[in-house]
Amino acid sequence: MPDPKEDAPTEERTTEVELILPTSSKQGGSGPSVEEGDPPGGREATAQEVADIMRKLGKMDLQALAGGAGVGNDQKSRKVPKDMDKYKFWKTQPVPRVDEKVQTNGPIEPDKPKEEIRQEPYTLPKDFIWSLVDIDNEKETKELYELLSLNYVEDDDATFRFDYSAAFLKWALQPPGWKQQWHIGVRVASNNKLVAFISGVPAFLRVGSHKQKIVEINFLCVHKKLRAKRLAPVLIKEVTRRVNLEGIFQAAYTAGVYLPTPVAKSRQGGEVR
Repeated sequence: MPDPKEDAPTEERTTEVELILPTSSKQGGSGPSVEEGDPPGGREATAQEVADIMRKLGKMDLQALAGGAGVGNDQKSRKVPKDMDKYKFWKTQPVPRVDEKVQTNGPIEPDKPKEEIRQEPYTLPKDFIWSLVDIDNEKETKELYELLSLNYVEDDDATFRFDYSAAFLKWALQPPGWKQQWHIGVRVASNNKLVAFISGVPAFLRVGSHKQKIVEINFLCVHKKLRAKRLAPVLIKEVTRRVNLEGIFQAAYTAGVYLPTPVAKSRQGGEVR
């Protein structure tokens, strides 16, 4: 695998986010609806709808939207740390405990030799299959765009949602050293519909004077109708397995909700169009 070069020119990477109206009046929420026959991506809002949107923006916490995984909407109740035993999945993972005071820098678990790493993909629930998403394939990129635009991070009222363009997704998922096997999709076996996704891209993280090779985990998204299938934990374990097979055992991710255990926080703004 070609690694990102330490001495390579760095490209400034900025994130552009659009907040869009729901694309179906059946999705629920109190925001403006889109009717049959409206153009893709929604229609132009009326003056009253714009006024309602601006009123909601005044009350809305944009930070709750930024960087979260599209696996749930109960943002307010999920910002407060819970007892570690209540995190059924994360308490099984190599992350700092909520009540733990970290005194030293270093790996939580030591690296493992390749022969000790699981070689077979994790088992998905019945009727679902693993699928690599080819970001260079226009059809598959459109499928990913549609999955994210309809099911990724949104506010509690389902009024605003991230709308990453296909061009942005291609840019974000193909930095130097990217690997297609880290662009992991889940499809319905019967009709091949893309219903879940997670990605990893290579990066370096500096901790003090130490430079650590890691992956950035992003775009974790599960179709709204399948949230009860517990696909997200399987996606996380599978991307971890595939990254470990490449000799990388450290990763970073962001979330708009509290997950064990933050090492840094940031304040982010959004641009409304």
